[in-house]
Amino acid sequence: MKKDFTFTIKSICLDEHYTPSDTTRITTNFANLARGESRQQNLRNALRMIDNRFNALANWDNPEGDRYGVELEIVSVDMHIDGDEQAFPSIEVLKTNIIDHRTNERIEGIVGNNFSSYVRDYDFSVLLLEHNKDKEGFSVPGDFGELHGKLFKHFVESNTYKQHFAKPPVICLSVSDNKVYRRSENQHPVLGVEYHPNESSLTEQYFKKMGLQVRYFMPPNSVAPLAFYFFGDLLNDYTNLELISTISTMETFQKIYRPEIYNANAVAGSCYQPNLRNADHSLTQIVYDREERSRLAIAQGKFAEQHFIKPYQSVLEQWSANTAL
Repeated sequence: MKKDFTFTIKSICLDEHYTPSDTTRITTNFANLARGESRQQNLRNALRMIDNRFNALANWDNPEGDRYGVELEIVSVDMHIDGDEQAFPSIEVLKTNIIDHRTNERIEGIVGNNFSSYVRDYDFSVLLLEHNKDKEGFSVPGDFGELHGKLFKHFVESNTYKQHFAKPPVICLSVSDNKVYRRSENQHPVLGVEYHPNESSLTEQYFKKMGLQVRYFMPPNSVAPLAFYFFGDLLNDYTNLELISTISTMETFQKIYRPEIYNANAVAGSCYQPNLRNADHSLTQIVYDREERSRLAIAQGKFAEQHFIKPYQSVLEQWSANTAL
């Protein structure tokens, strides 16, 4: 009998009092900020940066630049396999909510934004490394990302997702430092100028198996484009305020995590290659342990292997074989 996967969703507020739970991927941007001696100041500064950026972009009918605030929810998704009481912490994303201080209205934002997945850690930090061990050159397994993609689409198409969220997710990532991006003539009032990469990246291909398209835009007064992964029509399916909530949130995290690109002192030109060794950048007043983040990704990939991939290997293979990508 074919087993199925079901999901449960939990959410908590990401504010200055946030403490990561035991099941949170500690490589996640916001979880890394919420650790150590500077945790509360880190969170307070990051949230202030998000609010300021939101008001700078939503500047109509906002003369004092303080009309809006952004509230963030951390959405954790547990996956259950039929007949097994043990749940696996599969996905963690952020949900934005917009507070209009003038009207006292709370406006639903976008779910997705940041994207964390133990299975993705396994694919990139365990499977891919083992596949290329002792080999000349770099290659990717033929079915790389297929299981993860099917699980993600199964979640987005589930009743659980539809009961909690009104629109499909949008995930916002940094650009790749080994690709060249060229500015186009297309410009959106909120997303900004569109860029096109010279070739597809492994991340693009991985997210494509999750059912997601990608477009690259550099918002007004930004210094580098962001990668927006989405279903449907990014420019018409979401309101300007919804898009601004994602831009302000994820650009803030990228300024902290990748200041060489997103807090650079020079703006991306018409032909742009990101450079993680760029010395001409400014640092935020926020402590972020990037080296630890890379190290922990391997540990978390091994956690997924030990607690999900290996114990349920036959179930996963059967389910994946009977599920269209």
